[in-house]
Amino acid sequence: MRILQKRSSFSFAFLLGVYSLFCGAITSAQTTRPETEKQLARAIYKEFVEIPSGFTTGATTPVAEAAAARLKAAGFPDADIFVGGASPKKANLVVRYHGTGARKPILLLAHTDVVEAKREDWSVDPFQFLERDGFFYGRGTGDDKAQAAVWIANLIRYKQEGFKPDRDIIVALTADEEGGGPFNGVSWLLKNHRDLIDSELALNEGGWGEEAGGKKLSNDLQVSEKYVMNFRFEVRNKGGHSSLPVPDNAIYHLAGALERLSHFAFPLKVNEVTSAYFKEMAKLESGSRKADLEKTAEGSQEAMSRVAAATAAWNATLRTTCVATLLEGGHAVNALPQLAAATVNCRVLPEDSQEYVKSELEKAVADDQVTVKLLGDPHPGPASAMRPDVLQAVRRATEAEWPGVPVIPTMVMGATDGAYLRAAGIPTYGVQGFFMDRDDIRFHGRDERMGVQSFYEGQAFLYELVKLLAKPGN
Repeated sequence: MRILQKRSSFSFAFLLGVYSLFCGAITSAQTTRPETEKQLARAIYKEFVEIPSGFTTGATTPVAEAAAARLKAAGFPDADIFVGGASPKKANLVVRYHGTGARKPILLLAHTDVVEAKREDWSVDPFQFLERDGFFYGRGTGDDKAQAAVWIANLIRYKQEGFKPDRDIIVALTADEEGGGPFNGVSWLLKNHRDLIDSELALNEGGWGEEAGGKKLSNDLQVSEKYVMNFRFEVRNKGGHSSLPVPDNAIYHLAGALERLSHFAFPLKVNEVTSAYFKEMAKLESGSRKADLEKTAEGSQEAMSRVAAATAAWNATLRTTCVATLLEGGHAVNALPQLAAATVNCRVLPEDSQEYVKSELEKAVADDQVTVKLLGDPHPGPASAMRPDVLQAVRRATEAEWPGVPVIPTMVMGATDGAYLRAAGIPTYGVQGFFMDRDDIRFHGRDERMGVQSFYEGQAFLYELVKLLAKPGN
């Protein structure tokens, strides 16, 4: 099933060069916003991070209520603020800043739920906002409360300065992006209150700045993404007494299946977006790495093999991936297991169909005792068109903040709520301006953190970007 949209009549190369026509009109921008604005963003950031909004054990409603309180204190009327969701614990916030209405609104999206974090797994308290050694630590500092805090802080600033855009600016802070399911905020809003978030385009997470060795490499613009498929590998058995073991053991069947999965890999390939990405990345490299990236963009299998082996991120960009993430099995220490099961999480290339992925996994398992069952309802979405106005604005804001840093179109290896919006006809672009070391991305992991300077630079970048996309005559 092919879900990428038809190729635009504009080439990526042409679009990437258009920004130079506009750079002369840009005055030198300050690296960060004024101190009072920075402190407001930091205070909101701290407040959000210290609310334990874990997907399973926490609640997003307190985050939505905290944001609403900030907005009301800044003079936003109650009529322009909505708090609600599919569950009392899973509320979303939607706020509208009115423009002239000359153009359809722009939607600024961020999710407020986070992946669970256990104190015993971290070197610091995951729900204590900590500034140390040039970083902000805490669950959600990177994914995705930094962007949520910046959207609110910048919106308050637009109101304070009397900015009059030619389109409404809508901010939506939503629930349950990490787990999806019945309480997902974007899905719920589209079904129940589409009028609140209906827009011409959306800005979201999914694209960030890449650094290596302290050097800024690129400010990535996410225009497509993989989609998620979760499978349950399950073995059931009659069991028996542990004193009478037999080869037909549910745990052994499952272990064998997972061992074969660990050696299995989906084919390497590029699509329109990833080909453009590797072509642009080649411009930042030299020697054999440069040649491999250029050939990868052209679809060379040999080059793709070397590039995939170079980094986990490039490997995930070039193929569908599936990995075991949860295990369960057995029911007593002195009994043969009657059940053994594993959850396998797949991040699927947009062009790979659900049927194809499932059939390939069944072949890899190669054991009729192991059932492979799809969990949930996957949500593949089309790529967003490479709109010249969006690219120009991102390039202009990037050049003003980090002169010489290229903007590169990407397909994010994970998945975001942008898939729901794209499927509903709202083009969505992942862009944040938060730069991170590409070899130290801690989303979903231990000691998640965000660089202090990176946060403040991202605040300034997003402030300018939204103005470029919403100001009159732009």
